[in-house]
Amino acid sequence: MSFLSSLHGRIFLASALLAVLSSGVALYLVNARVNREAEGVLRREVEATGDLVDQLRNTRTRTFLSTARLMADIPQIKAAVDTNDPPTVEAIAIRYQEQIGTALGAGLLLVTNESGDALARVGSSPASAVTMAADPAVRRALAGGESVSLWPEVHGILQLVTVPILLGLGSPEVLGSLSLGFLLDDELAIQLKTATQSEIVFALDGRVLASTLPEAERAEAASLLAGDAVSQTVLGGTDFVVSRRPLSGAEEAGDQEATVLILRSRTEQLRFLNALQASLVATAGVAVALAVVLSFAVARTITRPLAALAGVMREMAQTGDLARPIALPRGRWDDEEARVLTQAFDSLTMSIERFQEERSHRERLASLGSMSTIIAHEIRNPLMIIKAALHGLRRGDDPDEVAGDIDGEVTRLNRLVNEVLDFARPIRFELEPMDLNALCTQSAQVAEAASPGPPVRLELDPVIPPLRSDPERLRLALLNLLQNGRHAAAGAGVDPASEGGRDIAPVTLATARQENSAIVTVSDRGVGIAAADLPRIFDPYFTTKRGGTGLGLAITKKIVEGLGGTIAVSSEAGRGTEVRCVFPLS
Repeated sequence: MSFLSSLHGRIFLASALLAVLSSGVALYLVNARVNREAEGVLRREVEATGDLVDQLRNTRTRTFLSTARLMADIPQIKAAVDTNDPPTVEAIAIRYQEQIGTALGAGLLLVTNESGDALARVGSSPASAVTMAADPAVRRALAGGESVSLWPEVHGILQLVTVPILLGLGSPEVLGSLSLGFLLDDELAIQLKTATQSEIVFALDGRVLASTLPEAERAEAASLLAGDAVSQTVLGGTDFVVSRRPLSGAEEAGDQEATVLILRSRTEQLRFLNALQASLVATAGVAVALAVVLSFAVARTITRPLAALAGVMREMAQTGDLARPIALPRGRWDDEEARVLTQAFDSLTMSIERFQEERSHRERLASLGSMSTIIAHEIRNPLMIIKAALHGLRRGDDPDEVAGDIDGEVTRLNRLVNEVLDFARPIRFELEPMDLNALCTQSAQVAEAASPGPPVRLELDPVIPPLRSDPERLRLALLNLLQNGRHAAAGAGVDPASEGGRDIAPVTLATARQENSAIVTVSDRGVGIAAADLPRIFDPYFTTKRGGTGLGLAITKKIVEGLGGTIAVSSEAGRGTEVRCVFPLS
């Protein structure tokens, strides 16, 4: 029997597959949701860092712009610019640059006259100061406006705020311009990294000028300046989510493009996700293992009582013994439904057994009615013969011949009475261990010695174990079968023959073992039984043999079934008959 053909196997497999499928689906959904949430968190953190950088720059720009306005309105600076004397302006500029540098971290202070010539430059190289003085931002300030501009430096990006230096109130005179600047350098990037846990890159015109990345990775970072607003990349073996943002407030940067890159590491997050996934897989594995064990235990508690019930039913079908009780296996959990089913089945089999006994009793009573007629007929013939023999004695006939006739008829009457009694009364069996093959050998010898006829061929299986039975009753049943077979073979005039190089005897008595049963087969090559008569051969008083009582096979069936066995007959007219008896070895 295959694994899936049993209820236990199907319940176990369905439960295990359900556990595996549910755990797999749950693991997939949780993993997908965690990955989406992690990616979302990374992108939100990158965006928040970009917002923080913009907010910091805008705040510092507004602060420096306010400071530049206040400084441009200081009378001393106006008076110094009005002298158009660089040493005078530079001395005052150095003093104020030291003050605002300490307070605000200013990186540059630039003062020009009304013509745009640099009068003072504090905190920047002279070359860059001359270039800045010619910047459009300065020209805009000399025209009365304010502006913000970005300039590349060796160690970062210089952001300048430029305001005009005005004299008067109604129609003020422009004396010159004042510019304050601060650096977007490595130091500022490191401060932002400490606050945001992200790598920061400041770039201008496609060149990385300040960053928290190592020098070897800055060239690789430059390739990200023309990428998407948000992307992913790998730098130095670390996986990053990258956000690219333009530096706002750089209206006067000219053709130069200022960009800030925020790189958030995915490696740590991936390490956390991998650990989480490993924990989820381990948890799912443990859950599946527990579910499989539990499903096996549950399936076993459900199917063990049913298996016990099915086994008893199978044995009942093989042996025909309905009186066998069902013993449910004892376990930690008793199945109440299975116990109720077992009790109901036991009650049903006992009811069927009582019904069969009552039916058998009624059939015997009905048979007694028919038997009385047959016995009357069967007894009348021997009595008439005995009466005639007695008349012969009175006439002086041969006494020995008359005595022989009387003795034969008395024997016939005695056999008739014994068969009727055997059929009519319950048979009491005396069970004991016995050798089935030895009993078959003795039965064949007795059958051959009882009357002339064809011999009996024995085909005995040597591996049959001892059988618990009633030897005398079983011998009587076998003798009845053997006598019928020998009479049928003798009536058909069958002699020993061969077929395919194998001898075929007129009558054969064979034994064989099949699983937990012993099989006894009596076969003959006689005239066979007509198909119309085959269903009635076990009926009492049914016979097609002249001089027979019709009780031999009925008694044989009663003996076989009383010993816990079954009997079946197959026959084909003109080819012979086979009687098969099956006895349980248990």
